[in-house]
Amino acid sequence: MTAPSFPMFVSVEDARHLLARLLPVKGEETVPLAAALGRTLAQDVAALVSHPSATESALDGIACREADTLAAPVTLRVVGESRAGQPFGAQVQAGECIRIYTGAPLCPGTDAICPVEQLEDVDAHHVRLLRPASRGDVRPEGGDFHAGEVVLKAGLPLTPSRLALVAALGHAEVKVKVRLSVALLSTGDEVVAPGTPLQPGQVYDSNSVGLSAMLQECGCEVVALGHAPDRPDALKAMLREAGGADLLLTSGGVSMGRYDFMRDLLVEHGEVEFWKIRMRPGGPAILGRWNGLPVFGLPGNPVSSLVVFQVIVKPALTGQPLRTLRLKAGTPFKALPDKTAFWRATVLNGEVYEYARQGSGVLRSLSDADALVSVPEGQAVQAGESVEALLL
Repeated sequence: MTAPSFPMFVSVEDARHLLARLLPVKGEETVPLAAALGRTLAQDVAALVSHPSATESALDGIACREADTLAAPVTLRVVGESRAGQPFGAQVQAGECIRIYTGAPLCPGTDAICPVEQLEDVDAHHVRLLRPASRGDVRPEGGDFHAGEVVLKAGLPLTPSRLALVAALGHAEVKVKVRLSVALLSTGDEVVAPGTPLQPGQVYDSNSVGLSAMLQECGCEVVALGHAPDRPDALKAMLREAGGADLLLTSGGVSMGRYDFMRDLLVEHGEVEFWKIRMRPGGPAILGRWNGLPVFGLPGNPVSSLVVFQVIVKPALTGQPLRTLRLKAGTPFKALPDKTAFWRATVLNGEVYEYARQGSGVLRSLSDADALVSVPEGQAVQAGESVEALLL
């Protein structure tokens, strides 16, 4: 190749920014909650109701007047019961109580709960309290959220817990951003589908499985192109199949080798935004366009491919920042002189420890690891110091 006319060895932040800049801005659509997992909220979500909708009990026991129980042990008369969906509607007078169950509304005249563990039945209509009732065991109306309150903000990804919250707010559907369509292609003569016999020098295609799952977690529509061998004509034919996608994500063929044809196609016949990122693992990644289609080429090595996706591609696709924590380093983490290092690590008791095997061929390390520890260029971290950890 001649001297490149495009940036090389860009920073992690620049790589992320350049990829995000190439992605189209999609519209909005309304979908039922069952189809919203992983999607991105397109507008704020406000509560249609309050939760709890009435002041209720946090446990099983009796509801009564706190003032009647301050001299416990005391005996109160049981005048009824309240359970979820069937509250006791009458007024409770002094010296009276009702049996109540978790989530059931308190009735007029009651303001405190005594748990069942602190009760003794005297007879069918009287109960003895061994300790005073507590207002702390009462869940106030609207204690979680009030009707009209904005609870979720636009731009948030819809996780399972957030979907449950949307349902609790009273919504059966939600407005989300239209999904990005991402075509996924793995390359390399050595790559074969799992389940088929391996010949010498071959490896199973783990990239397409892992990357497809990650794309689905990002709320993307995945267009599986399959696998392309190391032949420029075959690769070009596969690229034509990705024409309707918003992004083509490839793995393999982007490094310095003679058979790295994805790199050659972009450099010689496409457009290149950058080649190589100052990071390890995953430095050889490339970003460009093929006939106007944004193409992000990941390294073929599975560890490098998946780490670059986590660090660069995922935040660009979702518009969300990396989910990081500052943790205490339980072991030293070395620095590289000219690259940001992302070391696989485990978290124990609030401290983060370097995973023993950091080789780019150790795919099980990503399965075992809890986090990627980010070590800036030339800034080694000693045991006991604070370090930034990207949670996996």
